[in-house]
Amino acid sequence: MLLVTIYSFSFKRGIPEDASGNGGGYVFDCRSTHNPGKYEQFKTQTGLDQPVIEFLEKDGEILTFLTHVDALVDHHVERFIERGFEHLQVSFGCTGGQHRSVYCAEHLAHHLKDKYDVRVHLIHRERGIDKEL
Repeated sequence: MLLVTIYSFSFKRGIPEDASGNGGGYVFDCRSTHNPGKYEQFKTQTGLDQPVIEFLEKDGEILTFLTHVDALVDHHVERFIERGFEHLQVSFGCTGGQHRSVYCAEHLAHHLKDKYDVRVHLIHRERGIDKEL
């Protein structure tokens, strides 16, 4: 069964290494989307908190971004399943690894788990969260 490892991270600390040994996968840069971290009311919150989620979704930029991400990753997952591959890594980076990248990683993890028979390992590196869905 395909394992998809999904990271959120801060570019300030570098791109996560691929521990599988494949050395591949996607790295998406979320910094082009509206940053809730620029607003005082969101500074202590993350992409897991409802006010941040609502801000990102109402703004809409992140949803357009994720439409493209979903399409790319879906195709990749389908081909990897067909070919019997065991691992794919997808990483989302932003400035602090707190808001946008966390939201995007959560979105993709749930999207893939709902759509495919895959294992999903979700790591929010800067938040210290590591879980399997």
